[in-house]
Amino acid sequence: MIKLTKIVATISDRKCDEDFIQTLFEEGMDVVRINTAHQQPEQTLDIVKNVRKVSKRIPIMVDTKGPEIRTNPSEEDLLVETGQMIHVSGHSTRASGKQCIYVNFPDFVHRMKPGKQIMIDDGDIALTVIEKSNDRLLCRVENGGVIKGRKSVNLPGTLIDLPSLNDKDLEYIDFSIRHKLDFIAHSFVRNKEDVLAIQKILDRHESPIKIIAKIENQQGVDHIDEILDHVYGIMIARGDLAIEVPAERIPGIQANLIKECMRRKKAVIVATQMLHSMIENPRPTRAEVSDIATAVFSGTDAVMLSGETAFGKYPLEALRIMTRTLKEAESSITFSIDSEVMPHDNEISIFLSKTAVRSTQQINTKAIITDTDTGKTARYLSAYRGRVPIYAQCYSDKVMRELAINYGIRADYMKLELSKKEFSQATLMHLIEKGEIGSEDLIAVLAGNFGKKAGPSFVEVSTAGNMLSDQKPY
Repeated sequence: MIKLTKIVATISDRKCDEDFIQTLFEEGMDVVRINTAHQQPEQTLDIVKNVRKVSKRIPIMVDTKGPEIRTNPSEEDLLVETGQMIHVSGHSTRASGKQCIYVNFPDFVHRMKPGKQIMIDDGDIALTVIEKSNDRLLCRVENGGVIKGRKSVNLPGTLIDLPSLNDKDLEYIDFSIRHKLDFIAHSFVRNKEDVLAIQKILDRHESPIKIIAKIENQQGVDHIDEILDHVYGIMIARGDLAIEVPAERIPGIQANLIKECMRRKKAVIVATQMLHSMIENPRPTRAEVSDIATAVFSGTDAVMLSGETAFGKYPLEALRIMTRTLKEAESSITFSIDSEVMPHDNEISIFLSKTAVRSTQQINTKAIITDTDTGKTARYLSAYRGRVPIYAQCYSDKVMRELAINYGIRADYMKLELSKKEFSQATLMHLIEKGEIGSEDLIAVLAGNFGKKAGPSFVEVSTAGNMLSDQKPY
């Protein structure tokens, strides 16, 4: 059984050798993600080089830091206890200590009010602001723990207008352009302006890099319509999102965001702590397995592993369990392709794509084959969430890698000079040789006779054997 939901795996400079990446790729990894928060470009370049040595098919996604606040470094970890009173202040460089915790936003104190909360390290440490002076806040520790340097700081219910891009983000956008990476996942996207700030830079360099907006605050949820107008897709980053909004709202937000992305033909990734326990343990919890399955049932394009593969003790085991869970979940559901009417920017493409996917449900078509210049036709097919693979033959290796993140699509590079007959026959022969289809299997071909810009103009359904015969009316 072929896995349809994609897996994004985070690779760190701690473990990025070719053999490790090759094994992950063979076990089901579709996309490599690189978290730049704790890296420098020279370390990232080592990962990029090794990924490309393994396969030119693997897309690379780089995370920006985005408009975030973090604790400043300290000489030692700071232990705080519940009920303890501590001071918090803002300074760009001053080190944290027992007398005061510093964060890297100088205007921090002036933006806060008594009664507001400060959440540190994904919410592990919660503080409540009790008093405010000119240069510092007096806070009560609501739950104790250890405060370390460079940890995330979230401010539920407090809006702070931070710049969308910091110096490190700009450095990594330039890095991504120079090294021709595939995706930039921008953190803490609040509105379309945050996305357009990156797109303007990409346009200036004529870069085809696609943007993934990380939705991890209430502003991003509220402005999802305008954000989707300007991105390839989104990542539902549930860690910070569950700190910014009540945790019990996350499942509903996740389901609604996935539904809207399907309707808009945009890629959607569900991320954060999907197999978190496997950072330290060889087996997942039942809740984690159910979480993965729920994402599949909702229709996500991809799920993501973070610390599990970046620095966990059991990265291969985590990937294998995720792959098995995805396949099992996919085998037990059927999406309704008539449940939503997608925007009709190309009514013929929409109609033919729905017809091709409907054939898989009504007459048991085993696969869909299409060719694509920009990837749009393949994404139309993917958006209907059928239960068979979509074999997309791409005229660009860049598009081939972009489609690796979309549900159900298995993309390959195809030479431009192949005719419609040659493209379908070459694809069928390759799939039969690999044992992925049989000569008696029904196959749907979605293609066109009027040039690439015109899009598809017909759907043909027949057995692979018939399509491979010379009696073809092309």
